[in-house]
Amino acid sequence: MYIAAVILSILLALAVLAGGAPKVQLKGDVPDGLIRKGLSAAMVRFIGMAEVAAGIGLVVGIWWQPLGIAAAAGLAVVFVGAVCFHVKWGDYRDSAARNAAMAPFMFLVLAAATIITLAASI
Repeated sequence: MYIAAVILSILLALAVLAGGAPKVQLKGDVPDGLIRKGLSAAMVRFIGMAEVAAGIGLVVGIWWQPLGIAAAAGLAVVFVGAVCFHVKWGDYRDSAARNAAMAPFMFLVLAAATIITLAASI
């Protein structure tokens, strides 16, 4: 189970570090789109910092599982918020936005699997 926890932790960490860094810097299409839909630049930057911090927590959590569990749980909260945001904007009904809107849902599932495998490997 520990090998699965390591693999999931690394995959999730890479994904959130890649997604969080542009939000922290407010550069790229995703931060611009979030700001256009009403989020403040400060909120987008905060979300990005939370994602980057959780990515670091996931990597450290490979050796200290409670931190990895906490990081994955924090990400689950962020992704639930992202799914709700996309529901609010009707992105799941819009065929042009649906693919991008599915990413937070898939990352939510990955975060839940990471929590389970890390908890099982303690």
